[in-house]
Amino acid sequence: MTAARLGRVAALGMAIGCAGAPEPSGTRDYWRSGPHVYVRGPWEAVTPSSDVDEVIDQLCPAVMELPRAMERDYGQEYCGAIYSLGDGTYYASMPSPLGEPVPVGPSKKKKCIPPRYVVDDRGRAIVLGDFHSHPWSPSSMSPTDRFAAMQIWSIRIQFDRACTITKLVPNLGSEQPGEVYLRQHKRWKLVGIIKHEDKGLGFVTAVDD
Repeated sequence: MTAARLGRVAALGMAIGCAGAPEPSGTRDYWRSGPHVYVRGPWEAVTPSSDVDEVIDQLCPAVMELPRAMERDYGQEYCGAIYSLGDGTYYASMPSPLGEPVPVGPSKKKKCIPPRYVVDDRGRAIVLGDFHSHPWSPSSMSPTDRFAAMQIWSIRIQFDRACTITKLVPNLGSEQPGEVYLRQHKRWKLVGIIKHEDKGLGFVTAVDD
């Protein structure tokens, strides 16, 4: 394994410094070290763009091509990251199926772990947000997905097997409410807010049309 292949890993947001990313043997697209998941980037199935929404719009069709991504109660969730290298271009990481163990058989408690670090051998990854899939439809962002404790990055993207896309902007550390958007006709429609006092549990207050 070359030093170039090791690359560098992302610190949270714009933080400076390099966290050690223990490499598994061989070439892997994702792996786990302690509680954290590492993913490689970029994912060749998603075309990079200076418009992050163009990257987001490609995620669901690409993820739904993965094994068991559409198999409902027997399906598999995938988690990944949206990031840049500081050059104004956005990329998607490889998706990861890694998560906590779930019972064998049908279950609506699928869960993957959002990646904490992206390894890109071209430079330091600056993570904007995470994305994850649900193998059912309709399936909106769950209450657990909206908990303040679950928010790592500036945005969170979720989509179901019908490619209905939801975006959460948690706005943690701010008096500004969190925002929940639905992707419709290549535009974001605000469908709910999370009041400052409700951010802990991610309770959404609907927004009228």
